[in-house]
Amino acid sequence: MDSLRVRKTDKIDAKKLAISQFTLNRKSSYVQEETYQNLRDLSRFYQNLTEDIVRMKNRLHKVLQVTFPELEQVLSKPTGEQYWNLIITFPIKELVFELSEAELLKAIRKSTSKRISEKRLTSLADKLLVLANQSYPAVKKTSPILEEVRYYAKELLRLDERRQVILEQMVSLAQPLPEYEILLSIPGIAETIATSIIGKLGDIRRFQSTNQINAFIGIDLRHYEAGNYLAQEHITKRGNPYARLELNFATHYS
Repeated sequence: MDSLRVRKTDKIDAKKLAISQFTLNRKSSYVQEETYQNLRDLSRFYQNLTEDIVRMKNRLHKVLQVTFPELEQVLSKPTGEQYWNLIITFPIKELVFELSEAELLKAIRKSTSKRISEKRLTSLADKLLVLANQSYPAVKKTSPILEEVRYYAKELLRLDERRQVILEQMVSLAQPLPEYEILLSIPGIAETIATSIIGKLGDIRRFQSTNQINAFIGIDLRHYEAGNYLAQEHITKRGNPYARLELNFATHYS
């Protein structure tokens, strides 16, 4: 009769769990090598940094709309080291006009760690002046929003640099693994996605079949049949969402 009475305390739960270890034949947990565990942790760190960068980009875009929105057109893409350094130097158009031609060229040259030709330098300076002439900022040069713009740009530089360090650590750990070269041989998969896939999946030798891998990722098909009705099959999406994301990237760019 005691089993019909619902009583729950921490002591009762602990006792039942202890008894279950003797009555249930549980499978032993698979312990992965330290390399895979480290790759998993670094992969999560890399993913968190990527999410931080996305949020910071959105914040930067929002505040830049009131100071110097045209600056987003100065390069082919509004991202990267040179773009963020240009924002730090020129968060508003007045700062462009305060410099002489020689000073402007020097500022642009300092915005990137890469070598830049004189032709490219002059082209960027001319484009920057054109964009500055087109700009009508909503705030004055003394506005505290300029400091906010600079802050987001500096944070993006810091986060991007840190993410690159994490990627290098991941590549260093993944290179000795046999699956690393196999993944790189697949079209659309470069070192970033290859290391991330290993970090998300771990040691795939612990899976007994491809169906288990599909289930772990969440791309196994859901089958529903009742009488004469046969539902259209869809993937379950119950597995690791980040692993699915990496595979989607790989298939998209292949």
